[in-house]
Amino acid sequence: MWSIRRRLLIVFLCISPCAAVHAQGLNWNEVEPGVWRGIAGKPEAYDLIKASGATANASALSKLPSVDFPIAKEAIHTQIIDGKTYLRFPLEKGEQIYGLGLNFQTIHQRGKVLQLHVDHFGGKDNGRTHAPVPFYVSSKGYGVFINTARYINMYVGSAVRKDSETPAVPKDRNTDKSWSSRPYSDAVEILVAAEGLEFFVFTGPKPIDAIKRYNLFMGGGPLPPRWGLGFTQRVKTLSTAADVEKEVSEFEKNGYPLDFVGLEPGWQSKAYPCTFEWDKGRYPDPKTFVKTMLDKGVRINLWTNPYVSPDAPFYKNILPYTGSHTVWNGVVPDLLTPQARDILFGQMQQDQVSLGVSGYKIDEVDGYDHYLWPDVATFPSGMSAEQMRQTYGVLMQRYSTEMFRKLNKRTYGLVRASNGGANAFPYVIYDDYYNHEDFITALINSGYSGVLWTPEVRASKTPEEWLRRMQTVVFSPMAMINAWSSSTKPWSFPEVAEQVKEMALLRMQMLPYWYSEFAKYHFEGMPPFRGMSLEEGFSTGVVKVKGNTNLEENPYAEAVSKEIKDQYMAGESLLVAPLFAGQTTRQVILPKGKWYDFFTGAYVGNGEVITVTPGLNKIPVYVKDGAVIPMMQPRLHVPGAKEKTDLEIRYYGEQPGHYMLYDDDGESYNYEKGQYSFREIRVEKQRDGGIKGQIAAAQKGMPNTIGKVTFKQMTK
Repeated sequence: MWSIRRRLLIVFLCISPCAAVHAQGLNWNEVEPGVWRGIAGKPEAYDLIKASGATANASALSKLPSVDFPIAKEAIHTQIIDGKTYLRFPLEKGEQIYGLGLNFQTIHQRGKVLQLHVDHFGGKDNGRTHAPVPFYVSSKGYGVFINTARYINMYVGSAVRKDSETPAVPKDRNTDKSWSSRPYSDAVEILVAAEGLEFFVFTGPKPIDAIKRYNLFMGGGPLPPRWGLGFTQRVKTLSTAADVEKEVSEFEKNGYPLDFVGLEPGWQSKAYPCTFEWDKGRYPDPKTFVKTMLDKGVRINLWTNPYVSPDAPFYKNILPYTGSHTVWNGVVPDLLTPQARDILFGQMQQDQVSLGVSGYKIDEVDGYDHYLWPDVATFPSGMSAEQMRQTYGVLMQRYSTEMFRKLNKRTYGLVRASNGGANAFPYVIYDDYYNHEDFITALINSGYSGVLWTPEVRASKTPEEWLRRMQTVVFSPMAMINAWSSSTKPWSFPEVAEQVKEMALLRMQMLPYWYSEFAKYHFEGMPPFRGMSLEEGFSTGVVKVKGNTNLEENPYAEAVSKEIKDQYMAGESLLVAPLFAGQTTRQVILPKGKWYDFFTGAYVGNGEVITVTPGLNKIPVYVKDGAVIPMMQPRLHVPGAKEKTDLEIRYYGEQPGHYMLYDDDGESYNYEKGQYSFREIRVEKQRDGGIKGQIAAAQKGMPNTIGKVTFKQMTK
C-alpha cells in the first residue's frame, strides 16, 4: 500500500511543475509580401493592431524585393508557462538589435532587460517610456513585431540558457582579467501575460527594408499638412485671446515665421480635470478668435487631456461609460465604448473643430503611476486596465484624427503616449524631460520604431544653448517652441536673435524637401529621420581620419560595441551632426561616398572621421554626392492650397542627381484618392563644369503648386 502511495506521490511531483509548461507549435503564414505572421497558443482578442485600426498598404508592400524567411523557423521557440506566453528568437554573434520603442539614452538594445510599459520617461532606458513599441530590427536585416496590448518583458541577449547552442566559455574571475559579469547570450527572450501571441517577422534584405515593411504594414507613416511642417509656438498657460493675437503680431513684425499656435490649459474653463469648453473670460468669442488667426495664416492647436471634470457640460452623460478610477478627480472615458467616443469627441467636434481649430496636444496619457489609473481599475468595456494603459494614447490619436478626416482636413498634433500600430497617425511625441543630447538619441530611435519625436525648445540658460536647441528643431518632425511655462520667444536672446531667425526661415525654405520626405514615409515606409546604422556605406571597419595618411580604426565601426547617438540622417540626402551647449568642435563620421557641406557646397570627405569647428552660427549638415535639395523662398507662412511657389533646386557634388518631388493640395485627404504626383527632377554636371537640370511636367488633372523652377550649383 505504501509503495503504491509513494509511487503516486512521485508521479504527482514529477508532473506538477511540468503541467504549467506547454510546448507550442508555431503556425506560420505570409500575410503580405515579406511579412510573416506567427501564432502561438490562443492570442487575445484585443491587441495593438486592433486598437489602432491599422491597415496594410498592400500595394506598396508588393513593390519591395522578395526575400526568403530570414531565420531558421526551427530556431524560434515558444511555450505557455503559468498562463504566460514565452517566445524566443535566436541571436548570432555580431548581431545588433535596434528599436523597442522611444529610448532616450541607448541606440543598441542587445544586452538590455526591458519591460515595455507605457509611461513617462523617468531618466533610465528600462522599457518604461512614452512609446514602448514592441518592434525590433536586427542588423542582420529582419524585424520582429509582438502584437499584444500587454506589458512585455524583454531579455534582449541578456539571459544565458544552459542548453545554448553557442555557450560562453566559463572563466575564472580570480585569474582571468577577461571575465565578465555579463556572459554572452544568443537569444531574444520574450514573456507576455497571455495564453497566446500573434507576432510578425518582416524580411529585409537590409534593416531599412524591414523597417519600411513594418511601417507599410501599419499603413505607412503620416503625411502632415504643409502647415504642420512650418514653425509653431506654444503660448503661456493662461494667455488670453488678446495675448495670443499680440504674440502672433510680434512674430509678423519681427519677421519670424509662424504657422500654428498652441494654446495650453487656460483655454478651457477648467483643467486638471478638463471641461472641454472655452473659458469665456479669456476667450469670449472663440469662433471669431479662430477665424482671425486663420485670416492671418496661423492655425490653432489646443492642449487637452482626456479626463473629464464634473463641471464639463457632458459629465453626466459620459459618467456611465468611464473607468472605476479617476485622474485628478476627473473620470476616464472608456474609449472602447462607442458611447464614450461619441460624447467626448462629439463635444470636441462641436465646440472646437467646427470653429476651425486645426489640431490637439494630447497630454498625460503616458504615465506616472501615482496619477494614472492603477492596474486594478475596471472599465465598462471589460478591457483590463493594463491593456487600456498600453493603448490609451493610440486610441486618442485614432479617434481625434477621425474628426478631421470627416471634414477632409488633415491635422498635425502632439501626444504624450503611443505604441505599435499607430505609425500612420499625424502625431509627434513630446516630453517634460529636457536633456538636449538625449533628445537627439530619441529622435534617432524614433526612426527604428515607427513614431515621430520632437526635440522641442522650451527655455535656455544661455544664448548659446538657445541657438543650439533651435538649430536641431529645424531638422526634426516639428519645429516647435514649447513656451507654456517660460513664455520664451525666438528673439528672447538678442545676442542670437538674427541667427535664430535665419534658422527658422531655413526651415521654411526647406518645406518642399521635408514635405517630399514625409510623402516617402507615407507611400514607401522610409522614416524621414533615422539612425546612421541604416545608411548605406556607413558600417565600415576601417576609415581614414581627415588630415592623417594612416588608416585608423573607426571608433564607431564595431557593430555591437559602439553607438552613434549624436548624428542622424534627415530625409534622403542630409546628415545632421548637432553641437550642444559648451561644444565648439566635434567629430563627424561620414559614410563611404563623397559628402559636401550643406551651406557652402564644399567637399568635406569620403568615409572619414572629420573634426569640425563650425562656429556658433552653423549646425554641421552634410549632403551626399549628387544630392538634389528642392528649396523655396523664405516665407512667414506656408503657401495656400492652390498657391504656386517658385522653387530653387540645389545640386551638390559631381554624380548625376535624381529626386522625386511630391506635390498635392497640402491640406486634404484627396491624395488618398490619387490626387497627388511625384515629379522627377534630374541634374547632371556638364563638360564645361556647369549643370543641366530638368523637372518632369505637371500631370494633367493633378494638383500643381509648383511655379518657376531654377537650378543652383552648390559645388563649384
